[in-house]
Amino acid sequence: MPGAAGTIAANWETFFSAKSSTAKRVSLLENGAQFQKVIAAQSTSSLASTASAKVSGVTGITSTQATVAYSIDIAGTPALANQSGQAVYQGGTWKVGDKSFCSLLILELGKSGVPAACSAS
Repeated sequence: MPGAAGTIAANWETFFSAKSSTAKRVSLLENGAQFQKVIAAQSTSSLASTASAKVSGVTGITSTQATVAYSIDIAGTPALANQSGQAVYQGGTWKVGDKSFCSLLILELGKSGVPAACSAS
């Protein structure tokens, strides 16, 4: 898939950008509508408002998924380095895999604080 790596990286970084609207973030997450409430709540979180992601590589690209190497920064300082996540191709768009998002939510909120949609992913 020509150009997929660049699109995946851009969409991943847009999803994790505090500057992106809730609607945009929902559109860039696999099964995003199921996570709209938690994404909206995060938009008011002081932690999430300073978070960003930097993609360092995209590998294993197939027609439906890819592996993304990334880091999460908080206020420009690396907080989670060298992470591995899944991007999925859904509805004609490369999106952050909901399993990857749920893994990060568990780190932030603990298992009891994640939405029910995480147990399905």
